[in-house]
Amino acid sequence: MTLPAWASPDELKPAPEPLLLVQAFVNTRDQSLGTDLLADADAARQWLRQCGLLAAEATVGADDLRAARDVREGLRALIMCNGNGAAPTAGDLRPLQEVARSSRPRLSVDPAGRVQVDPGPGRLAEGMARLLLIIRDAQRDGTWPRLKACSNSDCHWAFYDRSHSRRGAWCDMASCGNVIKNRNLRARRSRQRQPTA
Repeated sequence: MTLPAWASPDELKPAPEPLLLVQAFVNTRDQSLGTDLLADADAARQWLRQCGLLAAEATVGADDLRAARDVREGLRALIMCNGNGAAPTAGDLRPLQEVARSSRPRLSVDPAGRVQVDPGPGRLAEGMARLLLIIRDAQRDGTWPRLKACSNSDCHWAFYDRSHSRRGAWCDMASCGNVIKNRNLRARRSRQRQPTA
């Protein structure tokens, strides 16, 4: 699968498009490296335009980026739930609900006749609404439950679970999977060594 230019080259388990856009948006924060693409206005603006979440003539301010980061973490809470994590809290859902209430996405029809959500010349909220519509479509076609967040609490990288059993838990078995399995093994051995009363 050839990834679009806006997708991270680190996407080991990419989702099919257009769900890949939601995955890439969530992965704009790399917890393990401590980086956040949406923290820098210039980098964020460039990436948001490149992936079609922000029109070329639109601007983003500090409040817009703060709201986008809140939406991103709300989406992360949703995909963590897909991997048997805790249900999203009211606080997790609030930014998503605000986008749903306040946005007015525009539709466009491309030369091939496909209906697209166009962020238009307006605010970043319209681009965020596009993400919600992609999620709605993925929930309908059954691909949504496969978008998950890594179970490693030091990671939480979004990945697409292509396993037959749909029980994937880590973005990468060689790194996060082994870390968690070794951590669990050490904890079990430690418990076994403790004297019983």
